[in-house]
Amino acid sequence: MAEHGPIFGAMLEEFDLAARILNLDPGIWRILTHPKRQIVVSCPVQMDNGEIEVFTGYRVQYNITLGPAKGGIRYHPDVSLDEVTALSAWMTWKCAVAQLPFGGAKGGIVCDPTRMSKRELEALTRRYVSELIDAIGPDKDVPAPDVNTNDQTMAWIMDTYSMHVGHTSTAVVTGKPIAMGGSLGRREATGRGVMIVTREAAKHLGIEIKGATVAVQGCGNVGSVSAELLESIGARIVAVTDWKGGVVNKKGLDVQRLLAYQREHRSVEGFPGGEPITNEELFALDVDVLVPAALENQITAENAGSVRAKIVTEGANGPTTPEGHRIMHANGVFVIPDILANSGGVTTSYFEWVQDRHGYFWEEAEVNTKLERKMCEAFESVLATSLKFKVDMRTAAYIVAIERVGTVTKMRGMYA
Repeated sequence: MAEHGPIFGAMLEEFDLAARILNLDPGIWRILTHPKRQIVVSCPVQMDNGEIEVFTGYRVQYNITLGPAKGGIRYHPDVSLDEVTALSAWMTWKCAVAQLPFGGAKGGIVCDPTRMSKRELEALTRRYVSELIDAIGPDKDVPAPDVNTNDQTMAWIMDTYSMHVGHTSTAVVTGKPIAMGGSLGRREATGRGVMIVTREAAKHLGIEIKGATVAVQGCGNVGSVSAELLESIGARIVAVTDWKGGVVNKKGLDVQRLLAYQREHRSVEGFPGGEPITNEELFALDVDVLVPAALENQITAENAGSVRAKIVTEGANGPTTPEGHRIMHANGVFVIPDILANSGGVTTSYFEWVQDRHGYFWEEAEVNTKLERKMCEAFESVLATSLKFKVDMRTAAYIVAIERVGTVTKMRGMYA
């Protein structure tokens, strides 16, 4: 890419630092900093009022050296090619860190799903898939849910793809309903991964996880499950915020009551078990663990200096800017980067893909056991690299990922 936007630029900053430490071959460097394929499609949809709207959709397959591209599809008004390209690159590194046989991809449609009916969303999804039909498939590119998409969206994608190829193809997407070949444990997987690496980091730093205080930004799937599972191993969840507001209680929040309140009111704002708190106030809390599990660019140069947590576990993709990370690292904060911390989701997506291809499904306990092993292996690999090169965990994760993808790129050679 001759030109790139700020989000892809942030990814490149992180990449370049690790590549320099690795003394990466200049040719491999150039290959790994360019997306393999960027697809832009127009999706005309007849709306419920009879008018035709045309939506712009993206799918970026950043790298497929290690296997089929893998990555979510998001529906949001702010989706851009820059964002999708950066997220597809992060997916590449995430899959490599987790040692999965996948490359990285991401997709998105510029739309506001909160203002669309279910019929309109189905029509949009099916048209988007039909435009991408030659680019996706179990051996090519395997989408998954992301922001504002869910198992129903994946069901529509699977059905549309299956209609085009003439047979039922469950392995074309992950994050499907269980009845359609989805995996048990998939919904909780990202939050479970956050819990596992947080527990391992606390162990490494000598922090007792039982009684450790935790603040969570974001109460969607990742934030809510992270809070539930951290509470289940003895941590004390003292603050949670979402898109509308937040709540804090130094003695600890009752997570189950909080989530029941959120389901009823669509926000944690006003929960009677604590006092109101803003995102900025949440970041500055004196806690053991901070879990940013909302959107990207939340911890920046402006607020990173106020972070007092000992551990920051990045549940969201790209929640910290490079400058924000440098400030936290200089202040002694142990940051578990997104490409490690939230890789539980894609790891269990891999398990789902494997189960679909074999037509044999595992019990939830088996899924969780396999996830535990994979997350612990990934954490130990990144931690060992961090100690070896005397770098922070983010740089170490990039070193692990770039070395794996770069080595295979070199082995495969250049097709001309």
